[in-house]
Amino acid sequence: MAFSFLTQELAIDLGTANTVIFMNDKKVIDEPSIIAIDKLTGKPIAVGTRAKQMYERTSPNIKTIRPLKDGVIADFDASEQMIREFIKMINYKKSFFSPSLKMVVCIPSGSTEVEIRAVRDASEHSGGRDVYLILEPMAAALGIGLDVNAPSGNMIVDIGGGTTEIAVISLGGIVADESIKVAGDVFTSEIQQYMRQQHNIKVGEPTAEDIKIKIGAAISELDEAIEPLTVHGPNLMTFHPVEASVTSQEIAHCLDKSLVKIESTILSVLEQTPPELYGDIVQKGIFLTGGGALLRGLDQRLSKKINIPFHVADDPLRAVARGTCAALKNSGSFNFLMR
Repeated sequence: MAFSFLTQELAIDLGTANTVIFMNDKKVIDEPSIIAIDKLTGKPIAVGTRAKQMYERTSPNIKTIRPLKDGVIADFDASEQMIREFIKMINYKKSFFSPSLKMVVCIPSGSTEVEIRAVRDASEHSGGRDVYLILEPMAAALGIGLDVNAPSGNMIVDIGGGTTEIAVISLGGIVADESIKVAGDVFTSEIQQYMRQQHNIKVGEPTAEDIKIKIGAAISELDEAIEPLTVHGPNLMTFHPVEASVTSQEIAHCLDKSLVKIESTILSVLEQTPPELYGDIVQKGIFLTGGGALLRGLDQRLSKKINIPFHVADDPLRAVARGTCAALKNSGSFNFLMR
């Protein structure tokens, strides 16, 4: 195409926890979805990893914001600034001019019209001239190599930062789906609460996130034992520095209520699934994607509860981003992209 060099094509997974951007099949941004803003001027100071390092550590003049909550835009202005800053980082690396941007942006399947409009507007205001939207479960399915246009059923459980997306896909469409606001952020919050109640220690969000990553589990009896993690923090009563040893069994216990909600939602989606597609799912199994899929023993727990095999996708954390990239490359052949 003439002047195609004047167009940059970006695939954006605008996640609650992380934003991943692909350009020309290459991952160019993989950063936390956080922005630090100067309260006096309203201008961004840092974005991504640098802003995360400031999170819960800033002076009163600097505000760190996570613009997305429960998978959708909670702060429109901050979202727009964050996307714009990420795009600037790409343009700085790639060229000295600002080309026209074609974007495919991922959104949760349970998004309302207002939420969809907010994502589209933020993308357009950030420089997107041609903006397409794709639903997260569809992007996840594409990202792990499933043939979404085939006349057979595939089931995806995508546990992200803000939402868990559960969908049955066939013939390029979503046949049955549910989206619940129980995912990585809720797990982190429950770990913070557990540390307060059981160990009398106050821990911040970054520390709770660290506990989840290092020893997080969905079942008490893991195939490989994990060493307990020593956590430091202030005592809630005296505010003297204390430490506690936390085990993966404790984390499995504290996350149990949330995992039960995810299990019941999976069963609810299976109830809505036509019998022929249900048979396909039983045969192939159910695919786990998103950061939550990395919770140790989750596939075993779900397989036992639902009585259908569960498979953790390769690199589940980036499945949605890879699928968004695949949708961008083949935007003309997928009729499920929204404009």
